[in-house]
Amino acid sequence: MQQWPSRWLALWLLLLLAAGAASAAGASRTPFQARCEDSINKSVSILTAQQNGYSVDNHLSYRTLTTMKGAARANTYVLGLTKTESRVAIATDGAMLVDPVTGYECVSPQVTVKLSYAPVLIYVGSEFPPGTCGYREILEHEFRHMKAYMDHLPRVEQTVRAALANRYGGKPLYAPGGTARVALAREIDTGWLPYIKAEMAKVEAVQALIDAPAEYQRLSKACNGEIQAVLNKSRGRR
Repeated sequence: MQQWPSRWLALWLLLLLAAGAASAAGASRTPFQARCEDSINKSVSILTAQQNGYSVDNHLSYRTLTTMKGAARANTYVLGLTKTESRVAIATDGAMLVDPVTGYECVSPQVTVKLSYAPVLIYVGSEFPPGTCGYREILEHEFRHMKAYMDHLPRVEQTVRAALANRYGGKPLYAPGGTARVALAREIDTGWLPYIKAEMAKVEAVQALIDAPAEYQRLSKACNGEIQAVLNKSRGRR
């Protein structure tokens, strides 16, 4: 009798175990579960991100911008400010089947998430007119803030898309009759919406790094001291 090498015997045993497990899993499904998992549309998660442009406002003084910022560091002034607002919209849909025997129903969730920012508004202090070196330096700094927002959007999209696919991809939700859609809506409102908003808010840590003390020092010395001279002159008029 031919003897199999031990490694082939081990592989054959593993295949037998895997086949047995798959067979047991299939046999453990109820007829209703089989209908839900095999006949209705597979769960789909769709997520889109949108950027809505920007505009520049040069009509407010740096003192007004400092007040608008609110949380500026002590003994510092806000020469420019970038403002926007993150927006998260979630819609749900999905095919449904009802089991007349048990009264349960299943829904194949289709979750559509739209991420966007409100149009970005960039302020540059009115003490720095367009065309001056100070204006260009401050605007370039604010563009870094805007870029941080825009770069963050696709990262959130990737993270959320993967999480949604892990939760809903090919996995019907089961619930007593008349409650499946309600349960899905509750899960979206109490779980997914706060989660996605928290992911969007992570950009603020990046924004704080852009406004590090070293950056304030750099701006104060930029343009051969032009920015600092404007500040000194403005403080002298108080």
